[in-house]
Amino acid sequence: MRLLRRILMVSLLLSLPAFAQHGGHGGGGHAVGGGYVPKHGPPAFHGTPRQAEAKPSFRDQEGHPEAPHVHRNGEWVGHDTGRDDARFHLDHPWEHGRFEGGFGRGHVWRLGGGGPGRFWFGGFFFSVADFDAGYCDGWLWDTDQISIFEDPDHVGWYLAYNVRLGTYVHVSYLGR
Repeated sequence: MRLLRRILMVSLLLSLPAFAQHGGHGGGGHAVGGGYVPKHGPPAFHGTPRQAEAKPSFRDQEGHPEAPHVHRNGEWVGHDTGRDDARFHLDHPWEHGRFEGGFGRGHVWRLGGGGPGRFWFGGFFFSVADFDAGYCDGWLWDTDQISIFEDPDHVGWYLAYNVRLGTYVHVSYLGR
Protein backbone atom coordinates (compact mmCIF):
# COMPACT_ATOMS: atom_id res chain seq x y z
CA MET A 1 0.00 0.00 0.00
CA ARG A 2 2.86 2.41 0.81
CA LEU A 3 4.48 1.67 -2.54
CA LEU A 4 1.21 2.44 -4.32
CA ARG A 5 0.90 5.77 -2.46
CA ARG A 6 4.49 6.71 -3.33
CA ILE A 7 3.94 5.91 -6.99
CA LEU A 8 0.77 7.99 -6.99
CA MET A 9 2.51 10.94 -5.28
CA VAL A 10 5.43 10.86 -7.73
CA SER A 11 3.04 10.65 -10.67
CA LEU A 12 1.09 13.66 -9.43
CA LEU A 13 4.24 15.69 -8.86
CA LEU A 14 5.54 14.87 -12.33
CA SER A 15 2.26 15.90 -13.94
CA LEU A 16 2.17 19.40 -12.38
CA PRO A 17 4.45 20.98 -15.02
CA ALA A 18 2.10 19.76 -17.76
CA PHE A 19 -0.86 21.49 -16.08
CA ALA A 20 1.17 24.68 -15.64
CA GLN A 21 2.09 24.72 -19.34
CA HIS A 22 -1.53 24.72 -20.38
CA GLY A 23 -2.61 27.37 -17.92
CA GLY A 24 -5.55 25.19 -16.93
CA HIS A 25 -7.39 26.11 -20.16
CA GLY A 26 -6.66 23.13 -22.36
CA GLY A 27 -4.23 25.03 -24.59
CA GLY A 28 -0.84 26.68 -24.62
CA GLY A 29 -0.04 29.87 -22.77
CA HIS A 30 -1.52 31.91 -25.64
CA ALA A 31 -3.84 34.82 -25.03
CA VAL A 32 -6.30 33.26 -27.52
CA GLY A 33 -6.45 29.92 -29.30
CA GLY A 34 -4.04 27.27 -28.12
CA GLY A 35 -6.71 24.57 -28.11
CA TYR A 36 -9.61 26.58 -26.68
CA VAL A 37 -12.95 26.07 -28.45
CA PRO A 38 -15.87 28.38 -27.52
CA LYS A 39 -19.00 26.77 -26.09
CA HIS A 40 -21.17 28.57 -28.63
CA GLY A 41 -21.04 31.06 -31.47
CA PRO A 42 -21.47 34.80 -31.10
CA PRO A 43 -24.78 36.17 -29.91
CA ALA A 44 -26.87 38.10 -32.41
CA PHE A 45 -25.53 41.64 -32.60
CA HIS A 46 -27.88 44.35 -31.26
CA GLY A 47 -25.54 47.30 -30.75
CA THR A 48 -24.35 50.12 -32.95
CA PRO A 49 -22.50 48.55 -35.89
CA ARG A 50 -18.79 49.18 -36.23
CA GLN A 51 -18.18 51.44 -39.21
CA ALA A 52 -16.67 49.70 -42.22
CA GLU A 53 -12.99 50.58 -42.36
CA ALA A 54 -10.39 49.87 -45.02
CA LYS A 55 -8.42 47.83 -42.49
CA PRO A 56 -10.08 47.51 -39.09
CA SER A 57 -8.01 46.74 -36.01
CA PHE A 58 -8.86 43.68 -33.93
CA ARG A 59 -5.84 43.67 -31.59
CA ASP A 60 -7.74 44.61 -28.47
CA GLN A 61 -5.08 43.47 -25.99
CA GLU A 62 -1.35 42.81 -25.97
CA GLY A 63 -0.65 39.38 -27.45
CA HIS A 64 -3.96 39.14 -29.31
CA PRO A 65 -4.02 38.70 -33.10
CA GLU A 66 -4.78 41.38 -35.67
CA ALA A 67 -7.74 39.30 -36.85
CA PRO A 68 -11.24 38.51 -35.60
CA HIS A 69 -10.76 36.21 -32.59
CA VAL A 70 -12.44 34.72 -29.54
CA HIS A 71 -11.43 35.39 -25.94
CA ARG A 72 -11.34 32.52 -23.48
CA ASN A 73 -14.43 33.99 -21.80
CA GLY A 74 -16.38 33.37 -25.04
CA GLU A 75 -16.36 36.98 -26.32
CA TRP A 76 -16.24 37.12 -30.14
CA VAL A 77 -14.05 40.12 -31.03
CA GLY A 78 -14.84 41.58 -34.45
CA HIS A 79 -18.38 40.30 -34.85
CA ASP A 80 -19.97 43.73 -34.66
CA THR A 81 -20.78 44.90 -38.17
CA GLY A 82 -24.54 44.50 -37.95
CA ARG A 83 -27.04 42.93 -40.30
CA ASP A 84 -27.03 45.72 -42.88
CA ASP A 85 -23.36 45.43 -43.89
CA ALA A 86 -23.52 45.04 -47.70
CA ARG A 87 -20.46 42.75 -47.78
CA PHE A 88 -22.57 39.96 -46.31
CA HIS A 89 -25.38 40.10 -48.84
CA LEU A 90 -25.76 36.88 -50.83
CA ASP A 91 -28.10 36.74 -53.81
CA HIS A 92 -28.65 33.02 -53.20
CA PRO A 93 -28.11 32.09 -49.54
CA TRP A 94 -27.81 28.34 -48.96
CA GLU A 95 -27.27 27.86 -52.72
CA HIS A 96 -25.47 24.56 -52.03
CA GLY A 97 -27.62 23.51 -49.09
CA ARG A 98 -26.94 23.89 -45.40
CA PHE A 99 -24.01 22.47 -43.49
CA GLU A 100 -25.25 19.59 -41.33
CA GLY A 101 -21.97 18.24 -39.97
CA GLY A 102 -22.42 19.68 -36.48
CA PHE A 103 -21.55 22.96 -34.83
CA GLY A 104 -19.35 24.18 -32.04
CA ARG A 105 -17.20 22.66 -29.36
CA GLY A 106 -18.42 19.10 -29.84
CA HIS A 107 -17.50 19.11 -33.54
CA VAL A 108 -13.84 19.80 -34.19
CA TRP A 109 -12.63 19.00 -37.71
CA ARG A 110 -9.11 18.62 -39.13
CA LEU A 111 -8.65 20.55 -42.37
CA GLY A 112 -7.98 18.26 -45.30
CA GLY A 113 -6.43 20.68 -47.77
CA GLY A 114 -7.06 23.57 -50.10
CA GLY A 115 -6.87 27.24 -49.23
CA PRO A 116 -9.14 30.22 -48.67
CA GLY A 117 -10.87 29.88 -52.06
CA ARG A 118 -11.88 26.26 -51.38
CA PHE A 119 -11.03 24.05 -48.42
CA TRP A 120 -12.46 20.84 -47.06
CA PHE A 121 -12.79 18.45 -44.15
CA GLY A 122 -14.89 15.34 -43.62
CA GLY A 123 -16.25 15.52 -47.19
CA PHE A 124 -17.60 19.08 -46.67
CA PHE A 125 -16.38 21.99 -48.81
CA PHE A 126 -16.24 25.69 -47.87
CA SER A 127 -14.89 28.99 -49.16
CA VAL A 128 -13.61 31.92 -47.09
CA ALA A 129 -15.34 35.25 -47.75
CA ASP A 130 -13.12 37.45 -49.92
CA PHE A 131 -13.28 40.23 -47.33
CA ASP A 132 -11.94 37.87 -44.62
CA ALA A 133 -9.27 36.06 -46.68
CA GLY A 134 -6.43 38.14 -45.19
CA TYR A 135 -7.33 36.94 -41.69
CA CYS A 136 -6.49 33.30 -42.39
CA ASP A 137 -2.93 33.81 -43.68
CA GLY A 138 -1.47 31.73 -40.84
CA TRP A 139 -3.88 28.80 -41.20
CA LEU A 140 -2.39 25.39 -41.98
CA TRP A 141 -4.86 24.10 -44.55
CA ASP A 142 -3.91 20.45 -44.23
CA THR A 143 -3.51 20.10 -40.45
CA ASP A 144 -5.30 22.83 -38.44
CA GLN A 145 -8.42 21.97 -36.52
CA ILE A 146 -11.53 24.11 -36.88
CA SER A 147 -15.07 24.28 -35.58
CA ILE A 148 -17.95 25.68 -37.57
CA PHE A 149 -20.48 28.03 -35.97
CA GLU A 150 -23.67 29.51 -37.37
CA ASP A 151 -23.56 33.25 -37.98
CA PRO A 152 -26.65 34.66 -36.25
CA ASP A 153 -26.49 37.98 -38.12
CA HIS A 154 -25.60 37.19 -41.71
CA VAL A 155 -27.89 34.88 -43.70
CA GLY A 156 -26.02 32.20 -45.63
CA TRP A 157 -22.72 32.60 -43.76
CA TYR A 158 -20.94 30.43 -41.20
CA LEU A 159 -17.94 31.17 -38.98
CA ALA A 160 -14.91 28.87 -39.22
CA TYR A 161 -12.97 29.05 -35.94
CA ASN A 162 -9.30 27.97 -35.95
CA VAL A 163 -8.64 26.09 -32.69
CA ARG A 164 -4.86 26.59 -32.79
CA LEU A 165 -4.94 30.35 -33.44
CA GLY A 166 -8.24 31.35 -31.86
CA THR A 167 -9.16 33.35 -34.96
CA TYR A 168 -12.22 33.02 -37.18
CA VAL A 169 -13.40 33.95 -40.64
CA HIS A 170 -16.73 34.04 -42.46
CA VAL A 171 -17.21 31.07 -44.79
CA SER A 172 -19.83 29.91 -47.24
CA TYR A 173 -20.78 26.28 -47.61
CA LEU A 174 -20.07 24.76 -51.03
CA GLY A 175 -21.66 21.36 -50.36
CA ARG A 176 -20.41 17.76 -50.25
